Amino acid sequence: MARPNADEVSEGEEKPLDPEVEKMRGKLVRFMAINLGLLLLALMVVIAAIVYKARKAPPVAPPLAGDIQVPAGEPLSGDIVLPVGAKVISQTLSGNRVSIDAELTDGSRAIFVYDIAERRMIGQFAIRNK
Repeated sequence: MARPNADEVSEGEEKPLDPEVEKMRGKLVRFMAINLGLLLLALMVVIAAIVYKARKAPPVAPPLAGDIQVPAGEPLSGDIVLPVGAKVISQTLSGNRVSIDAELTDGSRAIFVYDIAERRMIGQFAIRNK
């Protein structure tokens, strides 16, 4: 059996690095640590911006159909125009809509549907007997 040369390294031992290679390895490790730190800092800034925007954003849910948006301190007002001579028999409020049952001048009856939020008449239905 031949003896190993002194220059050969056994399996458990590592050969020491050249001082120039060790210097370059130190620079690479420092470069990697700085870049990793900057990356983590940028990630924290992005997460903080997302959290800030999420807390400042108004609720996304649209108002419910039954909600009437009323300015603070001011009551709603407006005109609901019915035909001349019509008499209101009854009215019903459902959400932001008013249903008005009216008797017309010719004796017939009709239902008028008015949208309060949009402040406009959205339907007129004649009531007829068969």
